[in-house]
Amino acid sequence: MEFRHIPVLLDQCIEGLNIDPDGVYVDCTAGGGGHSSAIAARLSEKGKLIALDRDPDAVKAASERLADFGSARVIHRNYSELDCVLDELGISCVDGILMDLGVSSYQLDEESRGFSYHADAPLDMRMSQNGMSAADIVNTYSEQELAKIIFEYGEEKFSRRIASNIIKARETAPVETTLQLADIIRKSVPQKARREKNPCKKTFQAIRIAVNGEFDHLSAGLDKAFAALKPKGRLAVITFHSLEDRIVKQRFAGWCKGCICPPDFPKCVCGRKPQGIFVNRKPIEADETELESNNRSRSAKLRIIERSTD
Repeated sequence: MEFRHIPVLLDQCIEGLNIDPDGVYVDCTAGGGGHSSAIAARLSEKGKLIALDRDPDAVKAASERLADFGSARVIHRNYSELDCVLDELGISCVDGILMDLGVSSYQLDEESRGFSYHADAPLDMRMSQNGMSAADIVNTYSEQELAKIIFEYGEEKFSRRIASNIIKARETAPVETTLQLADIIRKSVPQKARREKNPCKKTFQAIRIAVNGEFDHLSAGLDKAFAALKPKGRLAVITFHSLEDRIVKQRFAGWCKGCICPPDFPKCVCGRKPQGIFVNRKPIEADETELESNNRSRSAKLRIIERSTD
């Protein structure tokens, strides 16, 4: 299958990054190269784009798509290693950084990758295509560990029942495919919950997050991205569920906070200045036109911060 990924909130990202044609930009999640190619198209011969991705299929696809842009370079790395990448390239700071945290259309639609609960495939879910798989977690973690992951990363209220039934199922035979897991999940939730929406979404999300260490990489990546910005440089982040959006929102708020003295102090003694400025206080969401053409944009939220000049 061709690696394709419809870039979400593309125009809003480009506008939010406020691109300088001679600037240096990083797309931390190159995917199919949609956002990257739009950035590269706005750069001059002096400008630079560094596109990163942990998925080798994405690196190949983005490399092909960006081949005609002399300003662009695609690198197979996780964005949590951004500081190392920039050091290796001799780049001290950049003008703008984009992070699109969504699973790509290709990853969801390519059955062999095991991200989807709609088709039968090996239980994989590895974005990097190496290391621990979803099958490893499902078949080796304890009932308590599984319940914790499903509850904390999926916000699934039936997490204990699902975990218990996974343990019971694997006593007979390993849970090796997506549809095996999906069937266990469906049998673990009440009929009312099954009728309201697909009951597999939250558990699959939770296991995917655990497999890929998404929150650890996000936390490290945000810190390294903000630290790499020039004064007035911008960081734009697209999230797709409340847990990752909360991490981004809280980190942005911390950077934009000034004085941290107790409220009863008559004057500031900490001298703390805001490191960042909100470009948009409320998240930007897809409009009706985009929602009609790309259903997967419905949960996307874009937050943008600018590094202070102080």
